[in-house]
Amino acid sequence: MNRPILTIVVPCYNEEEVFTETSFQLTTVIKELINERLVSSESTILFVDDGSKDSTWSLIEKESCSNLFVKGLKLARNVGHQNALLAGLEAAHKQSDCVISIDADLQDDISVIRTFVEKYWLGYEVVYGVRDSRETDTFFKRTTAVGFYRFMNKLGIQLVQNHADFRLVSKRALGELMKYKEGNVFLRGLVPLVGFRSTEVTYDRKERTAGESKYPLKKMLAFAFDGITSFSVAPIRLLTLLGGASFLFSIAFGIYALIQKYLDHTQIGWTSLILSIWLVGGLQLMGMGLVGEYIGKIFNEVKQRPKYAIERDLYTKHSLDKQKDLLMH
Repeated sequence: MNRPILTIVVPCYNEEEVFTETSFQLTTVIKELINERLVSSESTILFVDDGSKDSTWSLIEKESCSNLFVKGLKLARNVGHQNALLAGLEAAHKQSDCVISIDADLQDDISVIRTFVEKYWLGYEVVYGVRDSRETDTFFKRTTAVGFYRFMNKLGIQLVQNHADFRLVSKRALGELMKYKEGNVFLRGLVPLVGFRSTEVTYDRKERTAGESKYPLKKMLAFAFDGITSFSVAPIRLLTLLGGASFLFSIAFGIYALIQKYLDHTQIGWTSLILSIWLVGGLQLMGMGLVGEYIGKIFNEVKQRPKYAIERDLYTKHSLDKQKDLLMH
């Protein structure tokens, strides 16, 4: 078996504070893997700039000039973490035998990258990086994360628990992943759908060394909701059950009211009436909003707009130059 060409894809958004250290550490890992003859000397690190507003792209360009392992893609605008990651995966698929994705903050333990590659040599086509514990998270984030994975499993959505986007994917598995064309990208759910032989590698997640998290509470909630509505219609079915329960409750309440009227126990009041109106009105608004969310996703899918646009490409150019050199020699 020839040594595989590895590409490490790193989506970046305003990561100027951590870029230099991230580039240094990942370059060290690549060199060690090459020296141990685990990967090809043509392996690279692909930084994908997701429309950063700071000097992230300037740092990528500068590093690519002095570091042969560092390449870059600059997206024309901010398209979100999942689409930026997808852009890197699609570019890397063209010239890589396997691809590892990792966040720029390096909270994921890069020492297990070697284990990822070893698992690839053993025939695994997807290797998931799974957190051994969530002790570095706040109580709120830890509790909501556990609840999210349990809820997704209850809906029948198969996710790898405590796995984010730190994984190795082979060229063949990545080719199958590229066939999924939906606009609402949720890679944590899509990759397990691909199938192929897979395994897990556990690690301890570290604290962020610098900068701020790019996933505040608002984004985390939106990401979780996107994941749920992209893979399941269970929320709409739940709404149907709530409507049915409300209907049965109204029948029971109506029978009770008739009995009270027959026994002449009725009293003039508005409390029960107001509570009923608010209950039914709230359920209706919630139902309209939920159905609207699904209709909105259909609307976006039907348009089939591109997920991203590449403004600068220092990666494919590198590939073409390498091919020209081979033809010339």
